Amino acid sequence: MAPERFVAVALVVALVLLNQAEVGILIRLNFFNRAWFDAIQARNATIFWQQLLLVFAPWAFVYVAMAVIEFFMRSMLVIRWRRCLTDHFLSRWLAHHNHYRISLVASQTDNPDQRIAEDIFRFINGGADGSVTAYGIYDFSILLVSTVSSFVSFAVVLWNLSQSFTLPGTSIVVPGFLFWVALIYAASGTLVTHVIGRPLIGLYFKRQHMEADFRFSLARLREYTEQVALLGGEAAEQHAVAQRFSALVANYMNVIFRLMRVTAFTATFGQLSPIIPFVFTAPFYFAGKIELGVMTQTAQAFGQVASALTFFISYYTYLAAFKSVVDRLTSFDVAITQAQALSDAGPVHIANVERTPGISMDDIVLLLPDGKPVIKIDHLNLSRGEDAAVSGPSGSGKSTLFRAIAGIWPYGEGRISGLDGTDTMIVPPRPYLPIGTLRAAVSYPALPGNYSDDEIRSALVDVYLPNLVDRLDREEVWSQQLSSGEQQRVAIARVLLMRPSWLFLDESTSAVDEELEAKLYAVLARRLPNTTIVSIGHRSAILRLHQRHLAMRSAGSCSILRDAAEDDSARAASPGS
Repeated sequence: MAPERFVAVALVVALVLLNQAEVGILIRLNFFNRAWFDAIQARNATIFWQQLLLVFAPWAFVYVAMAVIEFFMRSMLVIRWRRCLTDHFLSRWLAHHNHYRISLVASQTDNPDQRIAEDIFRFINGGADGSVTAYGIYDFSILLVSTVSSFVSFAVVLWNLSQSFTLPGTSIVVPGFLFWVALIYAASGTLVTHVIGRPLIGLYFKRQHMEADFRFSLARLREYTEQVALLGGEAAEQHAVAQRFSALVANYMNVIFRLMRVTAFTATFGQLSPIIPFVFTAPFYFAGKIELGVMTQTAQAFGQVASALTFFISYYTYLAAFKSVVDRLTSFDVAITQAQALSDAGPVHIANVERTPGISMDDIVLLLPDGKPVIKIDHLNLSRGEDAAVSGPSGSGKSTLFRAIAGIWPYGEGRISGLDGTDTMIVPPRPYLPIGTLRAAVSYPALPGNYSDDEIRSALVDVYLPNLVDRLDREEVWSQQLSSGEQQRVAIARVLLMRPSWLFLDESTSAVDEELEAKLYAVLARRLPNTTIVSIGHRSAILRLHQRHLAMRSAGSCSILRDAAEDDSARAASPGS
């Protein structure tokens, strides 16, 4: 990280120095302009060609060479900066399951993928790829440095040139008269531009949100294309996508109408700017008090000072778009911090004690994000080697319990001890299959190469997917290529490769028939004799595949998890049973 920072600092310093050198060249060309026009007025051909060939040509060549070098150095800085910020946000987003917990925060952030992939690039250089003009923090920083340098340099020139100018129609001398004219002119223009264009910031923020939602709705349709086709949902999808696009168009038109007002003012302002210095210097020129070269130099210096002072006006629309990007990245960073706070203050304490006789849960109360209790456990032990099945009504909190065991559910209190996070695996009902090779999909979350091809093929054969053993190198969207049952069997193949000590299956075989389900559990028992399995299931057949049955029982507003055998004994011993 230190060498990267050193390179970044060196690039910034070099770019600032280059920019200052370019400003110096522009000042030198400003004096060339004066001498050249004076030579034209005097009809002095010798000085005309001398200034053109010996002053303008070499300095113009140097300026062009510096501009090319600056472009290369700027491009290198931009990509390094983007890589650094992307790593920063991606690391924070993925750390401590923040990517999951952000979805639980009340003010959840929309489209974090867009904020990492696009907003960071827009923040640095406006997302410009050479085909459009855009500005980011780098561009505005360099422009600001250049603008300040130009302002200071040309303000001195303008002040000296207009030091003896008088107020129009009077004999009152105002030192630096045109400098004050430029200052008042720019200040009034800036104020009017901001009043007209301020709503653009909110409009740009909404546009990026709507663009991301529109793109995501199309990507989601692509992901669930089979389900949509089976249900004949094309008309509903077209209606939903059209609604999102209509909102996008409405926002676009609002931006256009607002930009029309800003453009009308800034264009008028820009048309007047070049004329003003000539209006104020013309009386002195016609009176013979200044030469044509002085008049043009004064106009050029006025233009540079006015341009520096009207920076806000010239780049207002770009600044508005940039401000919306900053707001999106800031809100994303705040959301990550909130998600991290949920992790740091997570009341369910998980004590990672290795190689204990089992898992112990004490005084557990798990809550929904709105604070409503969903499950209570006073005390429960899960013994190693004793497979357990968890049953209960839908919505009773079974999956929430597994999330708490995984350490990703932040709402609740209590203590779970006996877990070794590196030796525990939880398989959800719908497994995640990354886009890429089948080898990568089966190896996930391990990186490709952690398991040999023979190990992967053996695992696929054991889960009754022999048809996939010769497709390890094929790259596909496997969540669309494989059926739900095949996807669940790929997840079981991962289990065979990882060989965890504790395996929690959350309806992980619900998409296969009961006969195949029994065969898969038999494979797990044979291949992983030291793995303890805890399963959630709604089929009665799954109870026969485990030695212990834990049942969710309703207790008012939440559920209580306890041994089904204890409940049966209690009911048998109760009067009237």
